[in-house]
Amino acid sequence: MEGVRPGGGPPAGGPGSGSGSGSGSGSFPSLFPPGLHGIYGECRRLYPDQPNPLQVTAILKYWLGGPDPLDYVSMYRNLGNPALNVPEHWHYVSFGLSDLYGDNRVHEFTGTDGPSGFGFELTFRLKRETGESAPPTWPAELMQGLARYVFQSENTFCSGDHVSWHSPLDNSESRIQHMLLTEDPQMQPVQTPFGVVTFLQIVGVCTEELHAAQQWNGQGILELLRTVPVAGGPWLITDMRRGETIFEIDPHLQERVDKGIETDGSNLSGVSAKCAWDDLSRPPEDDEDSRSICIGTQPRRLSGKDTEQIRETLRRGLEINSKPVIPPINAQRQNGLNLDRAPSRKDSLESESSAAIIPHELIRTRQLESVHLKFNQESGALIPLCLRGRLLHGRHFTYKSITGDTAITFVSTGVEGAFATEEHPYAAHGPWLQILLTEEFVERMLEDLEDLNSPEE
Repeated sequence: MEGVRPGGGPPAGGPGSGSGSGSGSGSFPSLFPPGLHGIYGECRRLYPDQPNPLQVTAILKYWLGGPDPLDYVSMYRNLGNPALNVPEHWHYVSFGLSDLYGDNRVHEFTGTDGPSGFGFELTFRLKRETGESAPPTWPAELMQGLARYVFQSENTFCSGDHVSWHSPLDNSESRIQHMLLTEDPQMQPVQTPFGVVTFLQIVGVCTEELHAAQQWNGQGILELLRTVPVAGGPWLITDMRRGETIFEIDPHLQERVDKGIETDGSNLSGVSAKCAWDDLSRPPEDDEDSRSICIGTQPRRLSGKDTEQIRETLRRGLEINSKPVIPPINAQRQNGLNLDRAPSRKDSLESESSAAIIPHELIRTRQLESVHLKFNQESGALIPLCLRGRLLHGRHFTYKSITGDTAITFVSTGVEGAFATEEHPYAAHGPWLQILLTEEFVERMLEDLEDLNSPEE
């Protein structure tokens, strides 16, 4: 349950407390949470004339058992910049993905040098409609939904990531049904007593623009959006009434995307997905059976560059597959705790079971004869992208299950050091499956999967 209040929160506990104070750090009450203080200071720098913005606040805080991870979402009126063709808009800023309190009630305190909490807060810029005197509150719930996903999955976002939402962001009939993420153009990173906080801005996009970001890369599409004033402009302001894609507004932009895909392939190295795999090989008769070869004592490792990219892919989770996929907050969470341990952001490659995904000497690597892969519709529709945009360019692509440690990585022969080889193309290390596909086999698969290029048909 959320409430809307002017003045920014409870006394000595929210951004609006300490009214009459200046922007200096010494002018806030001593009980003002230091992490929140740091973020609010950046807001005051941008909006010195709005010390008490309208604010959506979680009535029952997450650390008291409430469902909403964000303590507050502040809403500011931004006059834009006519010289840059930036229209007037509403600017939303979240409070809660970073560590506001530093006492482990929500986030584990890890020091001042690294990220604070998850290391970022969300922002959103919504074009102000003519005659609109107050900001709509639906963006606050959108931000809460993304925050729930981050808290539940422990996957973080980065600039250039995309979120497939499959529904108008404001529950209207709008074509703006998905999101890209980028650095906020005005808000600067903040150093708080609990670490650094950056600001990631949500940018609403159409389905065609999302697909272009998947096929090519998110940063490239963001740059194109910046060149089209009605589609975002330099500050990437979302207009829910936009009825045309950037490719309909300027057909030449599609040529730029096509050329980029052909030249660069896709930089989408993996997605969070609904996926699973089964070993169809019959159980080995004994330890000497060649159908299950243990190479655990001499594990082959990916090159440092590939290992780090796969680690980052599995740690972050680059895509939310659909709105219903975003998991609710665990009902067993009490006072910011998951049963008997405080929440912490483990690498998604790490498992709480005895079988971790990272190759190491303690786990047997099994080479399989055949496997059965299972994907939901959207994840399956990305297979041609995986093959054409990644493997044919000598790269890899990873599906990371949103429900556990299961991961499926497709690798090409150009990826060095994978534990899947041309001789044994299917290999499993705990719940991590690698599949090596030759260029010839990729071409054959693309022919067989031609229907996935036009799923709407």
